[in-house]
This record gives sequence, structure tokens and C-alpha cells, in this order.
Amino acid sequence: MKAKIIVFDLDDTLYNELDYLISAYKEISEYLSETLINQISKEKIFEEMYSLYDLKKNVFFEILEKYNIKDITVEDLLRYYRNHIPQIKLENSVENLLNYLKEKENKLGIITDGRSVQQRNKITSLNIEKYFENIIISEEFGSEKPDLKNFQFFEKLYPECEYVYIGDNVKKDFFAGNLLGWTTICVLDNGKNIHKQKFNFDKEYLPNYRINNLEEVLNIIEK
Repeated sequence: MKAKIIVFDLDDTLYNELDYLISAYKEISEYLSETLINQISKEKIFEEMYSLYDLKKNVFFEILEKYNIKDITVEDLLRYYRNHIPQIKLENSVENLLNYLKEKENKLGIITDGRSVQQRNKITSLNIEKYFENIIISEEFGSEKPDLKNFQFFEKLYPECEYVYIGDNVKKDFFAGNLLGWTTICVLDNGKNIHKQKFNFDKEYLPNYRINNLEEVLNIIEK
């Protein structure tokens, strides 16, 4: 039996990115409340920011305009958002799955797009680095999904294996794996995905399997 190389996306796959957004908004709300000399509570600012997010508004621009804050820019808040240490954690079921896969001596990896500091902070806060032999972050690696190079890295490192990729973004997560003959698995939106999940793409972009949660992965890879 060939060894299995199981590679995961990060955001909205191993955890809900909405939790990251909430974590950032809470820290930014506290920062803005202090800037306003506590005239407005951090809880109220957070509620307003989250409401703006729900309305698909430019959250940082709108909140700065509302309170007439001139010495902080949208770019400042974006940097805060991207560089904060998030208060996020794995679901118990995901942690159990990763432990099980490691116990079965599978090789695990991550391919994720994003800025190095931002993605590394997420990985550290989730305490998941211990599970993964290799972590590919687009800013560090020099290419983004669906570039084949990100996937071929694992094929070169672990030749003659079975390869699995698990993600959520149909636009970019499965195209390369499909071309290379990987098993591709999509975790369906549980209602908390940051970006709307769409399946109106050509066949080569679509995953081989769709699952409601990561626990269902075992039904596919252990056939």
C-alpha cells in the first residue's frame, strides 16, 4: 500500500476564518475605545464593526468616519488586523482527526495563500505546527494556488505516494490537484465562511468529494 500524503488548506478548512475576523475586530475595538478615551465602550464598537461587516461595508473606513478619527488610517487598522495574535483554536473533532492521522503515520502538510506573518500567527495560535511536516505559505514560497509548483513540492519530497488535498475554495484549491491526479476534497461551508462558496466552475476546478466536516475525510481516505 502506498503511503498517503494528506495536505490541508488553512482558512475555512482547519478552522473558521470568521473566528479570526472576530478576534481581530475585538482587539481593534479595544484599541479604538482607548483612542476615544473610553467615551465609547469596546463592546459597542465591536458590535458596530460586526454589523458593518454583515452589511458588506468597508468596515474600517466607516468606523473611522463615524467617530471622526483622523490620526488613525484604514491602512493602520488593516496592519493591526493582519498582524494581531489571534484568539482562535481548533475544534476538538479537528484535533482528534489530526492526532489520528499522525498515529497512522501519514505525512501531513499545509498549502495556504496569504502573508507570512498573518498565516504563521494563525498556525501558532491554533498550536498545529506539531502535526505538519511541511507548511507552504504563498508569500514565503513565491507562488499562490492554483500554481502546480505548490503541489509538486510534496510530490518531489514524497515520490510514489497517494496525495490528498482538502480545502474549501473551489476557485483555486482543487485545480492543481486534479491535474496532478490527487484526491481532492472540499469542506462545505458551515455558514461561517468568510467568502461565499461557489461551484459554478468548469469540471477541472471541482473537487472529487464534498464533505460537511473534516471527520468525514476518513470515509474517503480509508476506503
